[in-house]
Parts: sequence; structure tokens; C-alpha cells
Amino acid sequence: MKKILVPTDFSKHAEYALKVAAQIAKKNNGEIFLLHILELPHQAGDAVGSGADIPEIMIFKNAALNRLEDLMDHECLEGIKVSEIIQFDLAFEGIMKVNQVNDIDLIVMGSHGANGFKEMFIGSNAEKVVRNSDTPVLIIKKDEGDFSVNKFVFASDFSNEIKKPFAKVVEFANRFEAELNLVMINTPSTFKPTHVALEIMKDFVSSFTVNNYSINVYNDINVENGILHFADHIDADLIGVSTHGRKGLSHFFNGSISEDLVNHALRPVITFKI
Repeated sequence: MKKILVPTDFSKHAEYALKVAAQIAKKNNGEIFLLHILELPHQAGDAVGSGADIPEIMIFKNAALNRLEDLMDHECLEGIKVSEIIQFDLAFEGIMKVNQVNDIDLIVMGSHGANGFKEMFIGSNAEKVVRNSDTPVLIIKKDEGDFSVNKFVFASDFSNEIKKPFAKVVEFANRFEAELNLVMINTPSTFKPTHVALEIMKDFVSSFTVNNYSINVYNDINVENGILHFADHIDADLIGVSTHGRKGLSHFFNGSISEDLVNHALRPVITFKI
């Protein structure tokens, strides 16, 4: 977690994300890349790419730079190395490019929660970031104050394809010295006897070095409700899930369960791409 990307539209929810990112950076001696996307009409984007000096574009860029400079003075960033970036691009494409070029370890984004992503990220842009980012994406809904992860829920079907992203889950949990509460959600359509589910989980986790963890089976009417209710039950600090890119989620998840969790969970949610 050395390189942390924080996209900002200068909203209060983006500020909540920045505060959390700052705490993570301090804990890991990391740095923050503060990104603002300027989405321009296609013709203007071509002009920028050719180096043309367009007054309207320069006005937008200078205004954004001024706001970034003000944000750089935020007290939460004291003592942290911060790089400011203005990107002329579409939101999703811009984030992915900055992410790849700078070899980012974690993306931290703000969200309105139940009403979906607003302000900087609207609709499909947010879904693309969460679903397609190879880098873990941490979604922050509110001012978390002192951000700590004592109880970290990770929900999965614990199939073999989850092992690669699970390595990042373990790294995250161990860095925060968190209790990793692994949970398999039993639904009417995917029901497994408890002893079978527990055996699957025990076998899965045996190949990883997890400092502190528990395995759990939770019954509910669907996966999303099960994750939310289990997190409520143990008063979790963070919910983690794996996403399956454009193919949706793995067999355990279907449809847009990661996006639904990001929108509906009151707690922070972190996603790891399979």
C-alpha cells in the first residue's frame, strides 16, 4: 500500500476518501497521487493532445490546479508525499491510465452510498472502476474519523479462482492487524451443509499465512443481504469482495453484487479483481 490513488471532484465525499487515504499512507509510509479529471468534448480533447493553446481549456485547467493546491494544504496530508495530477480524459479511462502508469497499489474513492455514485463518478464510470480495476478499490461513504480496520469481512465462495485476489486480501488484513472474518453466504439456490462449507473454507485458507482469522457460514435469502447482515452482526469495519471484471462476479456472486454492495453498504467496501 505504498502508492495510493485518490480521484477527487472536490466534493465532501472525495474529502472523506482523501482523509482515509492519508491515514493508510501514514501507516505504510506511502505516497498519495491526487487526481482530478477534466472531461472535455472530443474536439477539445484532440486540441489539447495537439498542444493547442485554447483559452477556455486553460481556464478550466488553472481553476482545477488552484483547487488542487488548496487541497494539498489539507491538514490530513501533513508529512505525506503527494503528487497532484490533472488529466484530460473520460473519468474511467483517466483513472485507469494514471493507475497503470504509476503502478498504484490502492485506489480510494468517495461515494454517496445508497443513491449510487454521484458528483465525479456517475453510473457506468463508477461501475467500470470497481469492476475492472486490477488494483484494489476502497470505497468510502462518510467521514470515518480515525480509520481503523479491526474487523474485516471477506465474503466469497472460496473457489480456486479466488486464490489470486485473496493474497491481496491477506496482505491488507495483516498490514492493518485486522481480524479477517471469512464468510460463505448460504442461499436457497446455493445451499451447502455447514460442515461441507466449513471444510471448503478450511482447505482454502490453509495455503495462506493469515495472522488472525475466523471462518463463518451465514444463511440468508440472497448474497448481498447475507453479507450486509453478517457485517452488521459482527459490527465489521470493512467489507471485502472479489470482482470478476466484465464477466460479472464468480459463481458465488451473480449480476452486479459488488456494485450493489458499494451502493448499499453503510460501511467501507474494498474490491479485489479476480
